[in-house]
Amino acid sequence: MKLSDLLQSIEVLESINEIDHLAVNGVSYHSQKVSEGDIFVCIKGYKTDGHKYLLNAVGNGAKVAVVEEFQKEIDIPQYRVENSRIALAQLGATIYNHPSSKLNMIGITATNGKTTTSYMTNAILENQGLKTGLIGTVNIKIGEMAIPSELTTPESLDLQYYLKQMVDQDITHVSMEVSSAALETHRVESVNYDIVTFNNISREHIDSHGTFEQYFEAKSRLIRHASPTSLAVLNLDDEYSASLVDQTQAQVITFGVKSKQGHIHCKNLDLSSGRGKFTVEILKPFKANGIEFSPSEFDVQLNVPGLHSVYNSMVAITVALLSGVSIGTIQETLKTFAGVERRFEFIFEDDIKIIDDHFANPGNINVTLETLKFMDFEQLHLVYAIRGERGPTVNRENAEAIAEWASKLNVKEITATKSVSHVTEKDKVTDEEANVFMEVMSKANIKVHLYDELPEATSYALDHAKDGDLVLLAGCQGMDHGAKVTINQLIERKPELLNSKLTPIR
Repeated sequence: MKLSDLLQSIEVLESINEIDHLAVNGVSYHSQKVSEGDIFVCIKGYKTDGHKYLLNAVGNGAKVAVVEEFQKEIDIPQYRVENSRIALAQLGATIYNHPSSKLNMIGITATNGKTTTSYMTNAILENQGLKTGLIGTVNIKIGEMAIPSELTTPESLDLQYYLKQMVDQDITHVSMEVSSAALETHRVESVNYDIVTFNNISREHIDSHGTFEQYFEAKSRLIRHASPTSLAVLNLDDEYSASLVDQTQAQVITFGVKSKQGHIHCKNLDLSSGRGKFTVEILKPFKANGIEFSPSEFDVQLNVPGLHSVYNSMVAITVALLSGVSIGTIQETLKTFAGVERRFEFIFEDDIKIIDDHFANPGNINVTLETLKFMDFEQLHLVYAIRGERGPTVNRENAEAIAEWASKLNVKEITATKSVSHVTEKDKVTDEEANVFMEVMSKANIKVHLYDELPEATSYALDHAKDGDLVLLAGCQGMDHGAKVTINQLIERKPELLNSKLTPIR
């Protein structure tokens, strides 16, 4: 591609060492991945600055650089821009011929539930017979091919590359998790979304954004910057999502589980088994994507448990309806959708029930424990892995959320663990974090059985669980191995379960 054509996609403030009629073979932002004839974009990251690696990039074949600061000792054409991350996104979209404009792009954001919602949406679209792509925390799916993810939302140039691959493989619909970090660092700057969704927000990632207000400002850009030709799906039960109704040029479609003020309502919710059964009610007529929707209703039965799964499904259902998917396909898909690992996952259901949940933040904790309020069980045994290296504030807020629900769920004792041997150095629980957790529990008059090791904590819970009880394995990194440890301990206690209802997890 001619450099002059490529440069038309970005706003150049000034340049040095210009060369006329230069051809560019590609775009790169990683000096070790530069190919001969590339244009190298110097982006400033959280930990390093791409300008430091321009000389390396030139040595690997870069012929042109896009910079925020001229590197005058390096004798190649350099084009200065105000924000090189925005330039990278624009250059990536241009060199891959704007692939998102040829796809039905569905952007999904939330503090909790992005992954499950994207998988749920993808499953519904696939069962409708559509050829789909998926981009998110777990992997990048291009038709039948899956690539492990490094980021929830890839860097802008990589993202445009994946979208180009999807176009080449005749994919029509892409469900995509959009993180607050991706929005703040302009990774999705040149993606044209057809549908954007905002389900919930709670206090997470505050350290990387500074304040909750800045976190919300970043996350809400997906809605506030949506185009007039797109659709925005908003949850009226979440005050922050609801506040965006009049903050976007997109056509807004609203839903609620508690609220009946939106276009779509979830009524007659039954969570007694943990798995939601409800009726989707279109409350008022509307037209979107050329489809007319009249007041009507249909029943839904979820295979995945949890109140949060109800909210995630309401997003997926609304997206599916707006995408022209049949009600029958929606119903059949949700009845069999298996969910995502560690998202309120039933790992054992017999004389006792065992649920595994990642319990990341107060929002996640609240919706998980609120689900238990609707469920039938005798006694709750909560095994909580304290969050390591997240600081006292995060751990205090998590502990306070647990303590608030403990009284509502008749929980007077909690088993906690530091998971010393089951976390990496970057997730080790500090004394300050453990002390903050214990302090909150003490003030709430909750007895804590604190163990250094994860197997000790899960063993204690199993030893005390009786018929009809529920064991909740709750926590992020420290509980990632909790299901494996617990199932294997259960088999040791009850060998008769082997092969009939359980197999060891290795």
